[in-house]
Amino acid sequence: MANQSFTKAKKAKNDEFYTQYEDIQKEVNAYIEYNPNVFKDKTILLPCDDPEWSNFTKFFAQNFEKFGLRKLISTSYAAESKKINIPYQMTMFETNSPQFDETKTKTHGKIFTLTRDKNKSGKIDIDDLEWSYLKGDGDFRSDEIKNLLNEVDIIITNPPFSLFREFVAWLLDNNKKFLIIGNKNCVTYKEVFPLIKDNKMWSGKTEWSGGLWFETKNPFDVDLVLNGVNMKNVSSTWFTNLEHGRRHQPIKLMTMADNLKYSKHQQIKLQKYPRYFNYDAIDVSFTDSIPNDYNGVMGVPITFLDKYNPEQFEIIALGIVGSCEFNSERKMEILDKKGNGTGKFTVNAKGTLYKLYNPLADRLPAFKDVETGELYASIYARILIKRR
Repeated sequence: MANQSFTKAKKAKNDEFYTQYEDIQKEVNAYIEYNPNVFKDKTILLPCDDPEWSNFTKFFAQNFEKFGLRKLISTSYAAESKKINIPYQMTMFETNSPQFDETKTKTHGKIFTLTRDKNKSGKIDIDDLEWSYLKGDGDFRSDEIKNLLNEVDIIITNPPFSLFREFVAWLLDNNKKFLIIGNKNCVTYKEVFPLIKDNKMWSGKTEWSGGLWFETKNPFDVDLVLNGVNMKNVSSTWFTNLEHGRRHQPIKLMTMADNLKYSKHQQIKLQKYPRYFNYDAIDVSFTDSIPNDYNGVMGVPITFLDKYNPEQFEIIALGIVGSCEFNSERKMEILDKKGNGTGKFTVNAKGTLYKLYNPLADRLPAFKDVETGELYASIYARILIKRR
C-alpha cells in the first residue's frame, strides 16, 4: 500500500505547498503598516488549510489580539480527497482530543475557530483554538464552506494552484476581501487578467523576484532539503484586493534618450525600442527601461505588475508577442494557432520582427520562411500599458 501511495504522489500534480511563517509575516505586516486597523474587528477565514501544520493558522492565532480580530476560522481538506495520496500522519493534537474519531480523520475536513480565552491564560492565542470535524471533506466549493462566508470579512490562504481560477471566481462571486498566493503566470489567465486590468485584484507587497519557497509533502517534488525539511521553489507571489503602500509608489524611470545611453540592459542599447509591425506600440523588455517621456502604448513584461502603480499607468490589454530574428531579406508567412497561413510579407533588413497577438484568438503565433519552411517564434506575454 505504501508503494502505491508513493507512486500516486510521484505522478500527481503537486498542490501540497506549505507557506513559510516568515513569508506570511513579511506580507501581512505591509498591510498593517499601511492601515493599522485593516484586520480590526474582522473575521478571517483560512480555507484550503491544514490547521495543525499550517503557518497561516499559527500566525493569525498568535497575533489575534495584536490585530484586534473578532474571529479566526481555519478549515482543512480531508486527506483522502487530496490529489497526492502520501502516508497520512495524524497529530497528537487530534489523537489526544476527546472528539478524535478514527473513522473521520482521513475522510472529513476539520474546522478550527478562535474567539476567546478558553484556557483562562489572560490572552487569546493558539492554545485557545477549538476544533471539530466538518460534515464533508472541507472542499472550498462545498455548501458547508460556502455557508461560512456569511460571517467572514477577509479570506487569506494559499489555494491549490490547479484550482486557482475557480478559487478566484469563488472569492469575487462572494465579494470578499482577500490575500492569496498564486503562480505568477496566472495573470495571463482569461479569468484573471480582466480583474488585474480593472483594479479588482493586484500584486501583493512581496517582490516577484525569486519566487517563494514552500515546504512540500511530496517527496518527488523537492528542490532543497533544509534542516531535514523538503522545500520547493515555485514561481509564485501574493495577490490581493487589500491596499498596501507599495501599490501607490510611482516607478522611478528615465527618459527614452537616457535609457538608450545609460541602460544597464544591452538589449535596450542595441535594439532600442522595437515596434510591433501590426500594432501601434513599442516593445519594452524590462520594467526599469520604460521611458517616462513616451506617451504611446507600450508592451511590457508581466513582471511589471510587481511595481504597477494605477495612478501612474493604465493597463490596456494583454498580448502575446511572437518575434523572430533574421539576417537577410526573405519572404515570411504568418501562421495562426492552427498553423494556417494568414498572410505573407517580405523582411527587408536585419533585426528582430515583432508581432503582437491576441492571447485568446492566436495563442501559438509563429513565422514561417516561405522558401525553406523553417518556423521562427519566440513567444512571451506582454501587458500593454500607457502613461496616465
